[in-house]
Amino acid sequence: MKGFTIISALAALGAVSASPTPTEKEPPTKRSGSLPTVTASGNAFWTGKDRWYMRGIDYQPGGASANIDPLADPDTCLRDIKEFEKLGVNTIRVYAVDNSKDHDECMKALDDAGIYLVLDVNNPQYSINRADPHISYNAKYLQSVFATIDMFARYDNVAAFFSGNEVINDEPGTDKAAPYVKATTRDMKNYLSSRGLRQVPVGYSAADVAQNRMETAEYFNCGSDDMRSDFFAFNDYSWCNSDFKTSGWDQKVKNFTDYGLPIFLSEYGCIKNRPREFEELSALMTDEMTSVYSGGLMYEYSLEDNDYGIVKIKNGKAEEQKEFDLFKAALKKYSMPTGDGGASKKSHSSDCPSKSSNWQVDSNMIPEMPEEAQKYMKNGAGDGPGLDGSGSQTAGDSGTATASVSQGQASPTGSSTDGSGSGSSDNQDDGAMSLRAAGGAIAMTTFAMLGALLL
Repeated sequence: MKGFTIISALAALGAVSASPTPTEKEPPTKRSGSLPTVTASGNAFWTGKDRWYMRGIDYQPGGASANIDPLADPDTCLRDIKEFEKLGVNTIRVYAVDNSKDHDECMKALDDAGIYLVLDVNNPQYSINRADPHISYNAKYLQSVFATIDMFARYDNVAAFFSGNEVINDEPGTDKAAPYVKATTRDMKNYLSSRGLRQVPVGYSAADVAQNRMETAEYFNCGSDDMRSDFFAFNDYSWCNSDFKTSGWDQKVKNFTDYGLPIFLSEYGCIKNRPREFEELSALMTDEMTSVYSGGLMYEYSLEDNDYGIVKIKNGKAEEQKEFDLFKAALKKYSMPTGDGGASKKSHSSDCPSKSSNWQVDSNMIPEMPEEAQKYMKNGAGDGPGLDGSGSQTAGDSGTATASVSQGQASPTGSSTDGSGSGSSDNQDDGAMSLRAAGGAIAMTTFAMLGALLL
């Protein structure tokens, strides 16, 4: 996200075990709401049999430096939910939450207002350092990630989890962090399965970098089913009060046709030409894009130093700016499409990208999960460290990955679900082992670990 240098998180695989022991599951108490759960199937999101589109806004009042969880403070969230209702959004994205605090009141208020949450599981203290991803991908980091999952997977109106945000960008060498992002995605999916939690869709929010945009997308959709993302999202600021073709969005639709996973924009809203008219919705909510894209999230709600917000927070009150009404009008003008929007009913994997000048990654291998973190799969993560913990980026002594594993093998705790959950795949890569979750039981598999040393 713009101005939010959360050095995104990444993690790893199941433990090294030829025949893993089935997990004793005691998941957190489920908190049911009135909204139907969102699932990923084919190349779209669904609520039951109905196609679902993201029509939302990015929400982090105070910006990156504040490091505040808006969903742990009822005074803040209840104030802003009223504004969300005025706008008519159906989704908010929150970039960091405090996994040591209670969120029931705010999550219920969002549910009552018909609003879903897309949540980043990382925060500035507990995230992967793209400059040194290996040491920061450790058991202490995973404990924080899993604690956040424990806390939020029980809410029916959590639509998706982000395993990282713009970890790979236009800086040379950042693509080398990609295996750790993918490992995190895998571990998050495996944790949900091992702990008997709802299969909330898990994916990555990418920077829109022309040099490696397609390589990044292909990378997160290749390999065994438990290692593939359930969706792919990217932050796109190329539409600047222009149109579908001038912005280049027509080519991005063409490039991602038959990608095989749901795609949405995790940020949009260029501010080069003001005021913004938010005509992006004229494409996102029509057949120009609906067969490939599932909507997007406008950046952003509160007015911060980067000047993107549409509401100014002053003395504890929300003051609507001019672009608030313009965004509200655009949402009303371009309503949720009906029908399936031309969505594909089948998901499929991509070929892993080859090494090149733009992609310095061995796409066939990713880090194994630190052995010290395997206990969380069986026993749960326990209490989260919150936003004020000691941090994990240099906590290599808590346990790091010591080997790589093949993307063609599913992890011991891995499973894929059918259309009722996330991660379904009708056409997997050769060598991928398809596992099906039936009720509360987790299907286990054996796998041979390739003992290639990591780093």
